[in-house]
Amino acid sequence: MKITVGDDEADVARHAAALIAREIDAAIAARGHACIAFSGGRTPWPMMRALADADAPWQHVHVFQTDERIVPLDDAARTLPQLREALLSHIPIPPAQVHPMPVDDGTLQSAAERYARDLEQLAGQPPVLDLVHLGLGDDGHTASLVPGDTALDIATADVALSGPYQAHRRMTLTFPLINRAKMILWLVTGRNKADVLKRLWVGDREIPAGRVRRDRAVIVTDRAAAQPLSENIEQRDGQTA
Repeated sequence: MKITVGDDEADVARHAAALIAREIDAAIAARGHACIAFSGGRTPWPMMRALADADAPWQHVHVFQTDERIVPLDDAARTLPQLREALLSHIPIPPAQVHPMPVDDGTLQSAAERYARDLEQLAGQPPVLDLVHLGLGDDGHTASLVPGDTALDIATADVALSGPYQAHRRMTLTFPLINRAKMILWLVTGRNKADVLKRLWVGDREIPAGRVRRDRAVIVTDRAAAQPLSENIEQRDGQTA
C-alpha cells in the first residue's frame, strides 16, 4: 500500500485527479479503452472537478459506479446527479459510456445481475477494472460494504444489494470485483477520518475497508487525516506498507 499526503483538500484533489488521468492513459495505451468506477460520499467532488480539467481521452473511457442508494433520481441522497454535476457534464464522454447503477429497476436483484453482466462485457470475464476509487467511512465502510452486512461475505457475485444503512438500501460492487482492480485509489480527507485511516493503514480487517487488497492500493490524503501516521510515513512520498 502506498500513501501520498497533500497539504490540504485542494492539493489532494489535484494529486488524485492526476493519478486517475495517468491510469486512464495507461489503460487506453494497453487496450484501447479504460474502465473506472467512482464512489460518492462527501469527499470526492473537488477531485472530480479537478479531473474534469484534465486532458483525458474521455471518448475511450467507460465510467461505472461503486455503489448507489436505492432512492429516486431526484432524491438528494442519490450519487449519480452529484457525479454528473462535478464531472460528467464537463467532459466529452459519450453518454453510452456512462453506466449508472440501475437502482430504479423494480426487480433489484435482476438489476444487480445485469450490472455485473455489463461489467463483464466491457472489462472481461471476470471483469477487471482499471481503477476503483473508494472512500472511507467513519465506521470503516467503503463503497456500500458496511459493518455487519451480508454483502461483506459475498464471494460469487460482483454486484450485490446491501441491507438498510443510514436509512437506505444500496447497490454495491463487492470485494471480489474491487480486489481484482488494477489500481485501488483511496481518497481520505479530514481530521475526523484520522482514526479510521490509521486502521486502514495497519490492515485492520475488523473494518470492511481492511478487507480490500493492499498491494494495488494507493491512499491520497491530507495532513489532517494523516496526522496519526506522521511517524511512519514521509509526506508526499509513495511509501509502501
